[in-house]
Amino acid sequence: MTDEGASETTDPAAPEPIDSGSFVVIAVLFEAGLAPLALGFAWIFGLPLLDQLTWSIRDTFLGLVATLPMYAAFQVMMRLRIEPLERIRRILARTMLPMLGSRPLSDLALISIAAGVGEELLFRGVFQGLLAHWLGTWQGLAVASFLFGLFHPITPAYVVIAGLLGAYLGTVWVLTGNLLVVILAHAIYDFLALRALTRSLAPDDAEGDSPAST
Repeated sequence: MTDEGASETTDPAAPEPIDSGSFVVIAVLFEAGLAPLALGFAWIFGLPLLDQLTWSIRDTFLGLVATLPMYAAFQVMMRLRIEPLERIRRILARTMLPMLGSRPLSDLALISIAAGVGEELLFRGVFQGLLAHWLGTWQGLAVASFLFGLFHPITPAYVVIAGLLGAYLGTVWVLTGNLLVVILAHAIYDFLALRALTRSLAPDDAEGDSPAST
C-alpha cells in the first residue's frame, strides 16, 4: 500500500517529456540521416546509387501518379472498422497526435520529404538494389520489402501494411528505373497521410489501448 498523496508525486529521475518542436527536429534528422547512411553503403559496395536518381518532367509526373493508389488504399483503411486497424489508430492518436496535431503543414512536409529521400535511398536504392543483384530482381524486392516492414514496428498489422507499401514502391522502381519516382511518391503520400491523420484523429481515439493489448 502507498500513501494517499503518493500518486501526485513525480519521479525526479524520469526524463522530461519531449515537446512537439523537438520531436519534429528529431524526426527530420533521423529520416534525413538515412540518406548519408545509404550513400555510405553504396560507396562500400560500389553501388552507383546517385546514377539511379535523375530528374525529368516525365518521372516527376509518374511520381505524382504513383501516389494515388497508396493514398486510395490509405483512405479505405481509415474507414475500415476492424481491430488491427483500430489498434493502429489508437496508438497513433496516443503517440503522434500530441506531437504533430498542432504543428504547421510545413513541419509535416519536412518530415515527409526527409522520409521520402532517406528511406527510399536506403531501402530501394541500396537494400533492394544489392539484394536484387545477389538474389534476383523479385526476390530482392521481396526481402527489401520485408525489411521495410520491420522498420515500422508499430504493430504486427502495421509491419504487414508497411511491407506491402514497400513492395509497391519497389515494383514502381523496377518499372521506372528512377529513384526520383519513388522518392516523390513516398514523400507526397506521407504528407497526405500525416495531414489526414492529424485532422481526423481525436484524443478519444486513444482510449481502450495499452502496451499490453494484443
